[in-house]
Amino acid sequence: MISDRFRLAVAQLNPTVGDVAGNAELVRKARQEAASQGADLVLTSELMLAGYLPEDLVLKPAFVRRCMKAAETLAVETADGGPGIVLGSPWRSEEGKVYNAALLLDQGEIKAVRCKYDLPNYSVFDEKRVFAAGPLPGPVDFRGVRIGLPICEDIWNDEVCECLEETGAELLLVPNGSPYWEHRAEHRLQVVVSRVVQTGLPLIYCNQLGGQDELVFDGGSFALHADRSLAFQMPQFEAALGISDWKREGETWVCENGTFARLPELDEANWRACVMGLGDYVTKNGFPGVVLGLSGGIDSAICAAMAVDALGADKVHAIMLPYRYTSEESITDAAACANALGIRYDTVPISGPVEGFRSALSDLFAGTNEDTTEENLQSRARGVILMAVSNKFGRMVMTTGNKSEMSVGYATLYGDMNGGYNPIKDLYKTQVYHLAAWRNANLPEGLLGPGGEVIPSNIITKVPTAELRENQTDQDSLPPYDVLDDILECLVEDEMSVGDIEKRGHDRALIHRIEHLLYIAEYKRRQAPPGVKITERNFGKDRRYPITNRFRDRS
Repeated sequence: MISDRFRLAVAQLNPTVGDVAGNAELVRKARQEAASQGADLVLTSELMLAGYLPEDLVLKPAFVRRCMKAAETLAVETADGGPGIVLGSPWRSEEGKVYNAALLLDQGEIKAVRCKYDLPNYSVFDEKRVFAAGPLPGPVDFRGVRIGLPICEDIWNDEVCECLEETGAELLLVPNGSPYWEHRAEHRLQVVVSRVVQTGLPLIYCNQLGGQDELVFDGGSFALHADRSLAFQMPQFEAALGISDWKREGETWVCENGTFARLPELDEANWRACVMGLGDYVTKNGFPGVVLGLSGGIDSAICAAMAVDALGADKVHAIMLPYRYTSEESITDAAACANALGIRYDTVPISGPVEGFRSALSDLFAGTNEDTTEENLQSRARGVILMAVSNKFGRMVMTTGNKSEMSVGYATLYGDMNGGYNPIKDLYKTQVYHLAAWRNANLPEGLLGPGGEVIPSNIITKVPTAELRENQTDQDSLPPYDVLDDILECLVEDEMSVGDIEKRGHDRALIHRIEHLLYIAEYKRRQAPPGVKITERNFGKDRRYPITNRFRDRS
Protein backbone atom coordinates (compact mmCIF):
# COMPACT_ATOMS: atom_id res chain seq x y z
CA MET A 1 0.00 0.00 0.00
CA ILE A 2 1.27 3.47 -0.92
CA SER A 3 1.49 5.75 2.06
CA ASP A 4 4.28 8.29 1.65
CA ARG A 5 5.06 8.46 -2.06
CA PHE A 6 3.54 7.63 -5.44
CA ARG A 7 4.25 8.12 -9.12
CA LEU A 8 1.56 9.88 -11.16
CA ALA A 9 1.07 9.80 -14.94
CA VAL A 10 -1.01 12.63 -16.39
CA ALA A 11 -2.40 11.48 -19.75
CA GLN A 12 -3.00 14.49 -21.97
CA LEU A 13 -4.71 12.72 -24.87
CA ASN A 14 -6.69 13.57 -28.01
CA PRO A 15 -9.98 11.61 -27.97
CA THR A 16 -12.64 11.64 -30.67
CA VAL A 17 -16.23 12.24 -29.64
CA GLY A 18 -18.24 9.03 -30.01
CA ASP A 19 -15.26 6.77 -30.71
CA VAL A 20 -15.55 4.89 -27.43
CA ALA A 21 -13.37 1.96 -28.50
CA GLY A 22 -10.70 4.25 -29.95
CA ASN A 23 -10.70 6.46 -26.86
CA ALA A 24 -10.43 3.41 -24.61
CA GLU A 25 -7.45 2.26 -26.64
CA LEU A 26 -5.77 5.65 -26.10
CA VAL A 27 -6.20 5.16 -22.36
CA ARG A 28 -4.97 1.58 -22.59
CA LYS A 29 -1.79 2.60 -24.42
CA ALA A 30 -1.19 5.48 -22.01
CA ARG A 31 -1.53 3.06 -19.10
CA GLN A 32 0.91 0.65 -20.71
CA GLU A 33 3.46 3.44 -21.15
CA ALA A 34 2.84 4.64 -17.60
CA ALA A 35 3.32 1.10 -16.30
CA SER A 36 6.66 0.81 -18.13
CA GLN A 37 7.76 3.92 -16.22
CA GLY A 38 6.61 2.58 -12.87
CA ALA A 39 3.57 4.80 -12.42
CA ASP A 40 1.01 4.00 -9.73
CA LEU A 41 -1.90 6.04 -11.13
CA VAL A 42 -2.94 7.46 -14.52
CA LEU A 43 -5.07 10.61 -14.59
CA THR A 44 -7.16 11.22 -17.73
CA SER A 45 -9.25 14.21 -18.81
CA GLU A 46 -12.97 14.89 -18.47
CA LEU A 47 -15.29 12.42 -20.26
CA MET A 48 -12.25 10.79 -21.85
CA LEU A 49 -14.19 7.72 -22.99
CA ALA A 50 -16.95 9.75 -24.62
CA GLY A 51 -14.85 12.60 -25.94
CA TYR A 52 -15.76 16.14 -24.96
CA LEU A 53 -18.25 17.76 -25.63
CA PRO A 54 -20.53 14.79 -26.38
CA GLU A 55 -23.63 17.04 -26.35
CA ASP A 56 -26.87 15.13 -27.06
CA LEU A 57 -25.06 11.82 -27.56
CA VAL A 58 -25.45 11.55 -23.80
CA LEU A 59 -29.23 11.33 -24.29
CA LYS A 60 -28.79 8.07 -26.22
CA PRO A 61 -28.91 5.13 -23.77
CA ALA A 62 -26.88 2.97 -26.18
CA PHE A 63 -24.03 5.49 -26.12
CA VAL A 64 -23.93 5.66 -22.33
CA ARG A 65 -24.04 1.85 -22.11
CA ARG A 66 -21.09 1.59 -24.49
CA CYS A 67 -19.06 4.02 -22.40
CA MET A 68 -19.89 2.16 -19.19
CA LYS A 69 -19.00 -1.19 -20.76
CA ALA A 70 -15.65 0.18 -21.93
CA ALA A 71 -14.97 1.53 -18.44
CA GLU A 72 -15.76 -1.86 -16.91
CA THR A 73 -13.40 -3.56 -19.36
CA LEU A 74 -10.58 -1.16 -18.50
CA ALA A 75 -11.27 -1.74 -14.83
CA VAL A 76 -10.85 -5.51 -15.24
CA GLU A 77 -7.49 -4.90 -16.93
CA THR A 78 -6.17 -3.15 -13.82
CA ALA A 79 -6.12 -6.54 -12.09
CA ASP A 80 -2.66 -7.04 -13.64
CA GLY A 81 -1.04 -5.17 -10.76
CA GLY A 82 -0.21 -2.12 -12.86
CA PRO A 83 -1.33 1.47 -12.35
CA GLY A 84 -4.84 2.48 -11.45
CA ILE A 85 -6.77 4.90 -13.65
CA VAL A 86 -8.86 7.99 -12.98
CA LEU A 87 -11.17 7.77 -15.97
CA GLY A 88 -13.68 10.33 -17.22
CA SER A 89 -16.93 8.84 -18.54
CA PRO A 90 -20.70 9.28 -18.60
CA TRP A 91 -22.23 7.10 -15.87
CA ARG A 92 -25.82 6.02 -15.35
CA SER A 93 -26.96 5.40 -11.79
CA GLU A 94 -29.32 2.67 -10.69
CA GLU A 95 -32.01 5.36 -10.53
CA GLY A 96 -31.50 6.09 -14.23
CA LYS A 97 -29.76 9.47 -13.90
CA VAL A 98 -26.75 10.10 -16.16
CA TYR A 99 -23.76 11.88 -14.65
CA ASN A 100 -20.51 13.37 -15.86
CA ALA A 101 -18.29 11.14 -13.76
CA ALA A 102 -14.72 10.39 -12.75
CA LEU A 103 -14.16 6.69 -12.06
CA LEU A 104 -11.33 5.23 -10.01
CA LEU A 105 -10.27 1.93 -11.58
CA ASP A 106 -7.87 -0.27 -9.63
CA GLN A 107 -7.19 -3.91 -8.77
CA GLY A 108 -9.64 -5.19 -11.36
CA GLU A 109 -12.69 -3.16 -10.40
CA ILE A 110 -14.32 0.25 -10.30
CA LYS A 111 -13.33 1.32 -6.81
CA ALA A 112 -15.23 4.62 -6.74
CA VAL A 113 -17.47 6.88 -8.80
CA ARG A 114 -17.51 10.65 -8.30
CA CYS A 115 -20.00 12.79 -10.20
CA LYS A 116 -19.66 16.37 -11.37
CA TYR A 117 -21.51 18.68 -9.01
CA ASP A 118 -21.30 22.05 -10.73
CA LEU A 119 -22.62 21.71 -14.30
CA PRO A 120 -21.71 24.68 -16.55
CA ASN A 121 -24.50 26.20 -18.60
CA TYR A 122 -22.88 29.23 -20.23
CA SER A 123 -20.71 30.09 -23.22
CA VAL A 124 -20.07 26.86 -25.15
CA PHE A 125 -21.33 24.63 -22.33
CA ASP A 126 -24.84 23.24 -21.90
CA GLU A 127 -24.31 20.33 -19.51
CA LYS A 128 -27.53 20.82 -17.57
CA ARG A 129 -29.29 19.79 -20.75
CA VAL A 130 -27.85 16.26 -20.71
CA PHE A 131 -26.41 15.51 -17.25
CA ALA A 132 -27.77 15.33 -13.74
CA ALA A 133 -25.79 17.18 -11.07
CA GLY A 134 -24.01 14.89 -8.63
CA PRO A 135 -23.90 15.31 -4.86
CA LEU A 136 -21.05 17.10 -3.13
CA PRO A 137 -18.22 14.55 -3.29
CA GLY A 138 -15.93 13.17 -0.66
CA PRO A 139 -12.40 11.93 -1.33
CA VAL A 140 -11.58 8.45 -2.66
CA ASP A 141 -8.94 6.16 -1.20
CA PHE A 142 -6.22 5.11 -3.63
CA ARG A 143 -3.72 2.75 -2.02
CA GLY A 144 -3.61 4.74 1.19
CA VAL A 145 -3.83 8.23 -0.35
CA ARG A 146 -7.04 10.23 0.04
CA ILE A 147 -7.64 11.92 -3.32
CA GLY A 148 -10.27 14.52 -4.21
CA LEU A 149 -11.69 14.26 -7.73
CA PRO A 150 -13.44 17.54 -8.58
CA ILE A 151 -14.34 17.63 -12.29
CA CYS A 152 -13.52 20.75 -14.33
CA GLU A 153 -16.21 23.30 -13.41
CA ASP A 154 -16.17 21.97 -9.85
CA ILE A 155 -12.99 23.99 -9.23
CA TRP A 156 -14.30 27.22 -10.73
CA ASN A 157 -16.32 27.79 -7.60
CA ASP A 158 -15.29 27.05 -4.03
CA GLU A 159 -18.02 24.69 -2.75
CA VAL A 160 -16.72 21.35 -4.03
CA CYS A 161 -13.08 21.82 -3.10
CA GLU A 162 -14.04 23.13 0.32
CA CYS A 163 -16.11 19.98 0.89
CA LEU A 164 -13.23 17.75 -0.22
CA GLU A 165 -10.75 19.48 2.07
CA GLU A 166 -13.12 19.29 5.03
CA THR A 167 -13.71 15.56 4.45
CA GLY A 168 -10.04 14.67 4.44
CA ALA A 169 -8.67 14.94 0.89
CA GLU A 170 -4.87 15.15 0.78
CA LEU A 171 -4.55 16.39 -2.79
CA LEU A 172 -6.85 17.22 -5.70
CA LEU A 173 -6.73 15.51 -9.12
CA VAL A 174 -8.91 17.36 -11.60
CA PRO A 175 -10.05 15.91 -14.97
CA ASN A 176 -10.76 18.86 -17.29
CA GLY A 177 -12.29 19.61 -20.67
CA SER A 178 -11.33 23.27 -20.90
CA PRO A 179 -11.34 24.66 -24.45
CA TYR A 180 -8.92 27.23 -25.78
CA TRP A 181 -9.50 30.86 -26.33
CA GLU A 182 -7.17 33.81 -25.98
CA HIS A 183 -5.62 34.13 -22.50
CA ARG A 184 -7.47 31.05 -21.29
CA ALA A 185 -4.33 29.46 -19.80
CA GLU A 186 -3.77 32.48 -17.56
CA HIS A 187 -7.39 32.34 -16.42
CA ARG A 188 -7.10 28.64 -15.55
CA LEU A 189 -4.00 29.31 -13.48
CA GLN A 190 -5.79 32.05 -11.53
CA VAL A 191 -8.65 29.67 -10.74
CA VAL A 192 -6.30 26.91 -9.59
CA VAL A 193 -4.35 29.34 -7.41
CA SER A 194 -7.63 30.34 -5.75
CA ARG A 195 -8.51 26.73 -4.98
CA VAL A 196 -5.04 25.96 -3.63
CA VAL A 197 -5.15 29.03 -1.38
CA GLN A 198 -8.64 28.08 -0.22
CA THR A 199 -7.89 24.44 0.58
CA GLY A 200 -4.18 24.35 1.29
CA LEU A 201 -3.98 21.27 -0.97
CA PRO A 202 -1.83 20.54 -4.03
CA LEU A 203 -3.87 20.41 -7.25
CA ILE A 204 -3.11 18.49 -10.46
CA TYR A 205 -4.97 19.81 -13.51
CA CYS A 206 -5.30 17.37 -16.46
CA ASN A 207 -6.75 18.98 -19.57
CA GLN A 208 -8.00 17.41 -22.79
CA LEU A 209 -6.29 17.91 -26.13
CA GLY A 210 -7.58 18.20 -29.68
CA GLY A 211 -10.15 19.75 -31.99
CA GLN A 212 -13.86 19.07 -31.64
CA ASP A 213 -15.95 20.97 -34.21
CA GLU A 214 -15.36 24.66 -33.40
CA LEU A 215 -13.63 24.00 -30.08
CA VAL A 216 -9.95 23.30 -29.59
CA PHE A 217 -8.68 21.77 -26.36
CA ASP A 218 -5.12 22.87 -25.89
CA GLY A 219 -3.88 20.61 -23.10
CA GLY A 220 -1.41 22.59 -21.03
CA SER A 221 -1.92 20.33 -17.99
CA PHE A 222 -0.09 21.45 -14.85
CA ALA A 223 0.10 21.15 -11.08
CA LEU A 224 0.54 23.51 -8.16
CA HIS A 225 1.97 22.70 -4.76
CA ALA A 226 0.14 23.72 -1.62
CA ASP A 227 2.37 26.82 -1.46
CA ARG A 228 1.17 27.80 -4.97
CA SER A 229 4.51 27.04 -6.62
CA LEU A 230 4.40 25.29 -9.98
CA ALA A 231 5.01 21.55 -9.60
CA PHE A 232 5.08 20.74 -13.32
CA GLN A 233 3.89 22.15 -16.64
CA MET A 234 2.96 20.03 -19.66
CA PRO A 235 2.93 21.42 -23.23
CA GLN A 236 0.03 23.00 -25.05
CA PHE A 237 -1.24 21.65 -28.39
CA GLU A 238 0.49 18.28 -28.22
CA ALA A 239 -0.28 14.89 -26.73
CA ALA A 240 1.88 13.98 -23.78
CA LEU A 241 2.21 11.64 -20.83
CA GLY A 242 3.60 13.55 -17.87
CA ILE A 243 5.31 11.46 -15.19
CA SER A 244 5.91 12.96 -11.76
CA ASP A 245 6.91 11.58 -8.36
CA TRP A 246 5.07 12.81 -5.28
CA LYS A 247 6.11 12.34 -1.66
CA ARG A 248 4.49 13.20 1.61
CA GLU A 249 6.27 15.95 3.55
CA GLY A 250 4.58 16.58 6.84
CA GLU A 251 0.96 17.51 6.17
CA THR A 252 1.27 17.94 2.40
CA TRP A 253 2.44 16.29 -0.81
CA VAL A 254 5.34 17.61 -2.86
CA CYS A 255 6.39 16.86 -6.45
CA GLU A 256 10.04 15.81 -6.58
CA ASN A 257 10.77 15.94 -10.30
CA GLY A 258 8.38 18.10 -12.26
CA THR A 259 9.23 19.02 -15.84
CA PHE A 260 8.37 22.41 -17.29
CA ALA A 261 7.34 22.79 -20.92
CA ARG A 262 7.48 26.15 -22.65
CA LEU A 263 4.03 27.62 -23.25
CA PRO A 264 3.58 29.50 -26.53
CA GLU A 265 3.02 33.23 -26.67
CA LEU A 266 -0.36 34.51 -27.86
CA ASP A 267 0.37 34.61 -31.61
CA GLU A 268 1.78 31.09 -31.65
CA ALA A 269 -1.08 29.83 -29.48
CA ASN A 270 -3.69 31.32 -31.81
CA TRP A 271 -1.95 29.89 -34.85
CA ARG A 272 -1.63 26.45 -33.29
CA ALA A 273 -5.29 26.51 -32.26
CA CYS A 274 -6.38 27.26 -35.84
CA VAL A 275 -4.09 24.55 -37.19
CA MET A 276 -5.16 21.92 -34.66
CA GLY A 277 -8.86 22.70 -35.09
CA LEU A 278 -8.63 22.37 -38.86
CA GLY A 279 -6.40 19.31 -38.82
CA ASP A 280 -8.54 17.36 -36.36
CA TYR A 281 -11.77 18.30 -38.14
CA VAL A 282 -10.41 16.99 -41.44
CA THR A 283 -8.83 13.80 -40.08
CA LYS A 284 -11.48 12.87 -37.51
CA ASN A 285 -14.19 13.23 -40.16
CA GLY A 286 -12.28 11.06 -42.63
CA PHE A 287 -11.46 13.56 -45.39
CA PRO A 288 -8.32 12.77 -47.41
CA GLY A 289 -7.40 16.45 -47.58
CA VAL A 290 -8.75 19.89 -48.45
CA VAL A 291 -9.41 22.01 -51.52
CA LEU A 292 -9.74 25.79 -51.49
CA GLY A 293 -10.01 28.72 -53.81
CA LEU A 294 -6.71 30.62 -53.76
CA SER A 295 -7.56 34.15 -54.86
CA GLY A 296 -4.33 36.01 -54.28
CA GLY A 297 -5.85 37.65 -51.20
CA ILE A 298 -4.80 37.45 -47.57
CA ASP A 299 -7.64 35.24 -46.27
CA SER A 300 -7.22 32.35 -48.68
CA ALA A 301 -3.43 32.59 -48.40
CA ILE A 302 -3.39 32.28 -44.61
CA CYS A 303 -5.91 29.42 -44.76
CA ALA A 304 -3.69 27.59 -47.25
CA ALA A 305 -0.70 28.03 -44.93
CA MET A 306 -2.69 26.73 -41.95
CA ALA A 307 -3.85 23.75 -43.97
CA VAL A 308 -0.30 22.83 -44.94
CA ASP A 309 0.86 23.21 -41.33
CA ALA A 310 -1.99 20.94 -40.23
CA LEU A 311 -2.07 18.29 -42.96
CA GLY A 312 1.04 18.54 -45.09
CA ALA A 313 1.40 19.98 -48.58
CA ASP A 314 0.31 16.79 -50.33
CA LYS A 315 -3.17 17.05 -48.80
CA VAL A 316 -3.87 20.64 -49.89
CA HIS A 317 -5.19 21.51 -53.35
CA ALA A 318 -5.51 25.17 -54.35
CA ILE A 319 -7.50 26.40 -57.33
CA MET A 320 -7.38 29.86 -58.87
CA LEU A 321 -10.79 30.77 -60.34
CA PRO A 322 -10.23 33.92 -62.39
CA TYR A 323 -12.81 36.12 -64.08
CA ARG A 324 -12.43 39.30 -66.08
CA TYR A 325 -12.03 41.38 -62.89
CA THR A 326 -9.22 39.21 -61.55
CA SER A 327 -5.99 41.18 -61.76
CA GLU A 328 -2.67 39.85 -63.00
CA GLU A 329 -1.31 40.82 -59.60
CA SER A 330 -3.73 38.42 -57.90
CA ILE A 331 -2.87 35.61 -60.31
CA THR A 332 0.84 36.15 -59.70
CA ASP A 333 0.41 36.34 -55.92
CA ALA A 334 -1.73 33.19 -55.74
CA ALA A 335 0.79 31.22 -57.78
CA ALA A 336 3.66 32.50 -55.61
CA CYS A 337 1.81 31.47 -52.45
CA ALA A 338 1.10 27.98 -53.79
CA ASN A 339 4.73 27.61 -54.84
CA ALA A 340 6.02 28.76 -51.44
CA LEU A 341 3.78 26.20 -49.71
CA GLY A 342 4.56 23.44 -52.19
CA ILE A 343 0.89 22.62 -52.87
CA ARG A 344 -0.93 21.56 -56.01
CA TYR A 345 -2.22 24.61 -57.87
CA ASP A 346 -4.67 24.63 -60.77
CA THR A 347 -6.47 27.35 -62.69
CA VAL A 348 -10.13 27.00 -63.66
CA PRO A 349 -11.51 30.14 -65.38
CA ILE A 350 -15.12 30.90 -64.49
CA SER A 351 -16.05 33.02 -67.52
CA GLY A 352 -18.09 30.24 -69.11
CA PRO A 353 -20.24 29.45 -66.03
CA VAL A 354 -20.79 33.10 -65.15
CA GLU A 355 -21.77 34.09 -68.66
CA GLY A 356 -24.02 31.05 -68.81
CA PHE A 357 -25.85 32.18 -65.70
CA ARG A 358 -26.12 35.73 -67.04
CA SER A 359 -27.51 34.45 -70.32
CA ALA A 360 -30.02 32.20 -68.57
CA LEU A 361 -31.24 35.16 -66.49
CA SER A 362 -31.16 37.80 -69.25
CA ASP A 363 -34.86 37.75 -70.02
CA LEU A 364 -35.85 37.74 -66.36
CA PHE A 365 -33.43 40.59 -65.57
CA ALA A 366 -34.28 42.69 -68.66
CA GLY A 367 -34.64 46.37 -67.84
CA THR A 368 -32.70 46.19 -64.57
CA ASN A 369 -29.30 47.60 -63.70
CA GLU A 370 -26.32 45.48 -62.73
CA ASP A 371 -25.67 45.31 -58.99
CA THR A 372 -24.44 42.86 -56.39
CA THR A 373 -26.58 40.18 -58.05
CA GLU A 374 -24.15 39.88 -60.93
CA GLU A 375 -21.19 40.10 -58.53
CA ASN A 376 -22.55 37.24 -56.47
CA LEU A 377 -22.90 35.07 -59.59
CA GLN A 378 -19.11 35.07 -59.76
CA SER A 379 -18.73 33.96 -56.16
CA ARG A 380 -21.41 31.29 -56.54
CA ALA A 381 -19.85 29.96 -59.72
CA ARG A 382 -16.60 29.54 -57.81
CA GLY A 383 -18.46 27.78 -55.03
CA VAL A 384 -20.08 25.34 -57.44
CA ILE A 385 -16.73 24.47 -59.01
CA LEU A 386 -15.01 23.92 -55.66
CA MET A 387 -17.87 21.72 -54.48
CA ALA A 388 -17.66 19.72 -57.72
CA VAL A 389 -13.95 19.11 -57.15
CA SER A 390 -14.75 18.08 -53.60
CA ASN A 391 -17.46 15.68 -54.75
CA LYS A 392 -15.19 14.14 -57.38
CA PHE A 393 -12.07 13.65 -55.26
CA GLY A 394 -13.42 13.63 -51.70
CA ARG A 395 -11.39 16.51 -50.32
CA MET A 396 -13.23 18.95 -48.08
CA VAL A 397 -13.79 22.50 -49.33
CA MET A 398 -12.17 24.88 -46.88
CA THR A 399 -13.95 28.18 -46.30
CA THR A 400 -11.80 31.28 -45.90
CA GLY A 401 -13.90 34.19 -44.56
CA ASN A 402 -12.70 36.08 -41.49
CA LYS A 403 -14.74 37.28 -38.48
CA SER A 404 -14.96 40.86 -39.73
CA GLU A 405 -16.66 39.69 -42.92
CA MET A 406 -18.87 37.20 -41.09
CA SER A 407 -19.93 39.98 -38.72
CA VAL A 408 -21.24 42.37 -41.35
CA GLY A 409 -22.33 39.90 -44.02
CA TYR A 410 -19.53 40.77 -46.45
CA ALA A 411 -19.69 37.24 -47.84
CA THR A 412 -21.86 35.37 -50.33
CA LEU A 413 -24.13 32.53 -49.31
CA TYR A 414 -23.61 29.47 -51.52
CA GLY A 415 -20.49 31.16 -52.86
CA ASP A 416 -17.40 31.96 -50.81
CA MET A 417 -19.28 30.70 -47.72
CA ASN A 418 -19.41 27.19 -49.26
CA GLY A 419 -17.40 24.54 -47.50
CA GLY A 420 -16.98 22.27 -44.53
CA TYR A 421 -14.73 24.18 -42.14
CA ASN A 422 -13.15 27.60 -41.67
CA PRO A 423 -9.95 27.95 -39.62
CA ILE A 424 -10.11 31.78 -39.49
CA LYS A 425 -13.83 32.19 -38.81
CA ASP A 426 -13.12 33.72 -35.38
CA LEU A 427 -10.18 35.92 -36.41
CA TYR A 428 -10.85 39.56 -37.21
CA LYS A 429 -9.26 40.89 -40.38
CA THR A 430 -6.61 42.83 -38.45
CA GLN A 431 -5.70 39.59 -36.64
CA VAL A 432 -5.43 37.81 -39.99
CA TYR A 433 -2.89 40.36 -41.23
CA HIS A 434 -0.95 40.18 -37.97
CA LEU A 435 -0.81 36.38 -37.92
CA ALA A 436 0.19 36.19 -41.58
CA ALA A 437 3.22 38.37 -40.91
CA TRP A 438 3.96 36.37 -37.76
CA ARG A 439 3.88 33.05 -39.62
CA ASN A 440 6.28 34.35 -42.25
CA ALA A 441 8.79 34.94 -39.45
CA ASN A 442 8.09 31.79 -37.43
CA LEU A 443 7.62 28.05 -37.89
CA PRO A 444 6.39 26.46 -34.65
CA GLU A 445 7.91 23.07 -33.88
CA GLY A 446 5.91 20.07 -35.03
CA LEU A 447 3.93 21.78 -37.79
CA LEU A 448 4.16 20.35 -41.29
CA GLY A 449 4.63 23.44 -43.43
CA PRO A 450 7.87 25.02 -44.68
CA GLY A 451 9.70 27.87 -43.03
CA GLY A 452 10.33 31.29 -44.48
CA GLU A 453 7.92 33.55 -46.33
CA VAL A 454 4.96 31.26 -47.04
CA ILE A 455 2.55 34.17 -47.61
CA PRO A 456 4.07 36.54 -50.19
CA SER A 457 4.60 39.99 -48.70
CA ASN A 458 2.63 41.64 -51.51
CA ILE A 459 -0.48 39.76 -50.38
CA ILE A 460 -0.09 41.30 -46.93
CA THR A 461 0.62 44.86 -48.07
CA LYS A 462 -1.74 45.34 -51.02
CA VAL A 463 -5.20 46.90 -50.71
CA PRO A 464 -7.79 44.16 -50.02
CA THR A 465 -10.42 43.57 -52.68
CA ALA A 466 -13.01 40.95 -53.61
CA GLU A 467 -12.41 41.73 -57.33
CA LEU A 468 -16.07 41.33 -58.27
CA ARG A 469 -16.17 44.57 -60.28
CA GLU A 470 -13.74 47.03 -61.85
CA ASN A 471 -11.40 48.82 -59.40
CA GLN A 472 -13.24 47.44 -56.37
CA THR A 473 -11.76 47.55 -52.85
CA ASP A 474 -13.17 46.36 -49.55
CA GLN A 475 -13.24 49.95 -48.33
CA ASP A 476 -15.84 50.80 -50.98
CA SER A 477 -18.32 49.00 -48.73
CA LEU A 478 -16.64 48.95 -45.32
CA PRO A 479 -14.66 51.36 -43.15
CA PRO A 480 -10.94 50.68 -42.70
CA TYR A 481 -10.49 47.35 -40.96
CA ASP A 482 -8.82 48.81 -37.88
CA VAL A 483 -11.91 50.98 -37.35
CA LEU A 484 -14.37 48.22 -38.24
CA ASP A 485 -12.71 45.66 -36.01
CA ASP A 486 -12.63 47.96 -33.00
CA ILE A 487 -16.36 48.67 -33.36
CA LEU A 488 -17.10 44.99 -33.86
CA GLU A 489 -15.11 43.96 -30.81
CA CYS A 490 -17.07 46.47 -28.78
CA LEU A 491 -20.39 45.14 -30.11
CA VAL A 492 -19.64 41.42 -30.21
CA GLU A 493 -17.09 40.71 -27.50
CA ASP A 494 -18.11 43.34 -24.95
CA GLU A 495 -21.80 44.05 -25.75
CA MET A 496 -21.10 47.78 -25.39
CA SER A 497 -23.76 50.39 -26.00
CA VAL A 498 -23.58 52.71 -29.00
CA GLY A 499 -22.99 55.62 -26.65
CA ASP A 500 -20.00 53.96 -24.99
CA ILE A 501 -18.51 53.02 -28.36
CA GLU A 502 -18.92 56.61 -29.54
CA LYS A 503 -16.83 57.72 -26.55
CA ARG A 504 -13.92 55.74 -28.03
CA GLY A 505 -13.88 58.24 -30.89
CA HIS A 506 -16.05 56.48 -33.47
CA ASP A 507 -18.71 58.21 -35.57
CA ARG A 508 -22.19 57.52 -34.21
CA ALA A 509 -23.76 57.02 -37.63
CA LEU A 510 -21.06 54.52 -38.54
CA ILE A 511 -21.63 52.58 -35.31
CA HIS A 512 -25.36 52.42 -36.07
CA ARG A 513 -24.61 51.17 -39.57
CA ILE A 514 -22.23 48.46 -38.35
CA GLU A 515 -24.69 47.37 -35.65
CA HIS A 516 -27.42 47.08 -38.29
CA LEU A 517 -25.19 45.03 -40.59
CA LEU A 518 -24.23 42.79 -37.67
CA TYR A 519 -27.85 41.99 -36.89
CA ILE A 520 -29.10 41.47 -40.43
CA ALA A 521 -26.22 39.09 -41.24
CA GLU A 522 -27.33 36.63 -38.55
CA TYR A 523 -29.16 34.47 -41.10
CA LYS A 524 -25.95 34.08 -43.09
CA ARG A 525 -23.94 33.07 -40.04
CA ARG A 526 -26.51 30.39 -39.19
CA GLN A 527 -25.68 28.79 -42.55
CA ALA A 528 -21.92 29.18 -42.29
CA PRO A 529 -19.63 26.18 -41.68
CA PRO A 530 -18.04 25.72 -38.25
CA GLY A 531 -14.68 27.27 -37.50
CA VAL A 532 -12.10 27.45 -34.73
CA LYS A 533 -13.03 29.39 -31.60
CA ILE A 534 -10.27 31.91 -30.79
CA THR A 535 -12.02 34.82 -29.09
CA GLU A 536 -14.11 34.70 -25.93
CA ARG A 537 -17.30 35.12 -27.97
CA ASN A 538 -17.36 33.29 -31.27
CA PHE A 539 -20.33 33.14 -33.62
CA GLY A 540 -22.18 29.98 -32.72
CA LYS A 541 -22.40 28.57 -29.21
CA ASP A 542 -21.16 31.78 -27.56
CA ARG A 543 -23.43 34.28 -29.26
CA ARG A 544 -27.04 33.27 -29.84
CA TYR A 545 -29.00 36.10 -31.39
CA PRO A 546 -32.38 35.77 -33.11
CA ILE A 547 -32.46 36.04 -36.90
CA THR A 548 -35.72 37.99 -36.83
CA ASN A 549 -34.73 40.95 -34.69
CA ARG A 550 -35.84 44.59 -34.85
CA PHE A 551 -33.88 45.83 -31.85
CA ARG A 552 -31.40 48.61 -32.54
CA ASP A 553 -29.49 50.57 -29.90
CA ARG A 554 -30.47 54.21 -30.30
CA SER A 555 -29.51 55.29 -26.80
